[in-house]
Amino acid sequence: MAIREFRMPDVGEGLTEADILTWYVKPGDPVVDGQVVCEIETAKAAVELPVPFDGVVREIGFPEGATVDVGAVIISVDTADRAGPTDRAVAAAPVVAAATDTTADTSVDEPARAERRPVLVGYGVVESSAKRRPRKTANGTAPGGRGPAAAPRPLAKPPVRKLAKDLGVDLTVVRPSGGGGTITRADVHAAAVVDIGTREIVERPTPAPTPAPNPAPVVSAVASEARETRVPIKGVRKATAAAMVGSAFTAPHVTEFVTFDITRTMKLVEELKSDKDMAGLRVNPLLLIAKAVLVAVKRNPEINAAWDEAAQEIVLKHYVNLGIAAATPRGLIVPNIKDAHAQTLPELSKSLSELVATAREGKTTPAAMQGGTFTITNVGVFGVDTGTPILNPGESAILAVGAIKLQPWVHKGKVKPRQVTTLALSFDHRLVDGELGSKFLADIAAVLEQPKRLITWA
Repeated sequence: MAIREFRMPDVGEGLTEADILTWYVKPGDPVVDGQVVCEIETAKAAVELPVPFDGVVREIGFPEGATVDVGAVIISVDTADRAGPTDRAVAAAPVVAAATDTTADTSVDEPARAERRPVLVGYGVVESSAKRRPRKTANGTAPGGRGPAAAPRPLAKPPVRKLAKDLGVDLTVVRPSGGGGTITRADVHAAAVVDIGTREIVERPTPAPTPAPNPAPVVSAVASEARETRVPIKGVRKATAAAMVGSAFTAPHVTEFVTFDITRTMKLVEELKSDKDMAGLRVNPLLLIAKAVLVAVKRNPEINAAWDEAAQEIVLKHYVNLGIAAATPRGLIVPNIKDAHAQTLPELSKSLSELVATAREGKTTPAAMQGGTFTITNVGVFGVDTGTPILNPGESAILAVGAIKLQPWVHKGKVKPRQVTTLALSFDHRLVDGELGSKFLADIAAVLEQPKRLITWA
């Protein structure tokens, strides 16, 4: 018998856990190298995991719905009857996954496994992703009685440690809520606004996972007479909440509004639908609004920037990765169109369509949600006039698009029914002052009032 273990990989950048959504195999099923065995959801996206060897499934480590730490064994495979020369050669060589996700696996009978370094396509080598940093015990000794430790060190990612430093929060007195006693951004913010005094760290031991034949319930009714329902906060929703809290506490937000006549743009939308150059492409108001934003960024390049707190620098971006907020069954995500500034209108239409379709299918990759420089959120599709959007971390501005409605409007000296909408621009006041924010928002409105400016200003 040769049992090989398939461990939960880090499919993002520094992610510590993932939720198992669906198993595609069960004990006793044969599997082949590259076969997708399960779908997982991380804090950034839902991805499918392929197994990197042939064999027969021996055991499923966690049920559907379970939250699993990176490095934990999620499935074991008996390769005794399926292993051959090719399989043995693979065991001693670096592995590149056939999909956008990869694995860290071990074999109980192959000492060469320590030399394997799984590679996540697009993210480089993941070093020792199957292990976590050892935790110190309460008396300052390392686990296993290896002697005294220098000092208890709270578990937290580098961005969380930086946030704590910025807010003046001592991590040693923060109560962790993440898996394995990890301190999250939300924990830091909670400590920043509460008088924590000399509160000690409360370790939350992670219970040992127990395989279960039936999927764990995602939603559990726990209140008496079922008058309340409790929904676990995990995956995309958990990441979104932490990011929004971090943004609200870190960047000083300012929001400005403009209401204007968008009738001419709506007429242009109808004309473009019959244009042969746009045949087969989706044309809607959001497409022209996105193009207007890109034109306004070109006229006001300082709006497309980031604040580097560590280096005490303002980073001006000479490219636009345009984020589009998308509501999905798993929560709100913001994938972005890379180098949108360089795309023609037909190319931008195609990119928007692909972005929305991928998001609705739950197949948005972590890479598609990284590196955004400016975001558009369209609340108008819900009939909402406008809102005060919160910045995506690392960006300087975000535009909320309100509903487009037929309203009485003064046009050429007379009150007439016109298509009217309201835009709201939130920006980081450290980077964008009132003049720049106002000019940028006014330019967007001007382009959409007179869409011929898409040509003259481009």
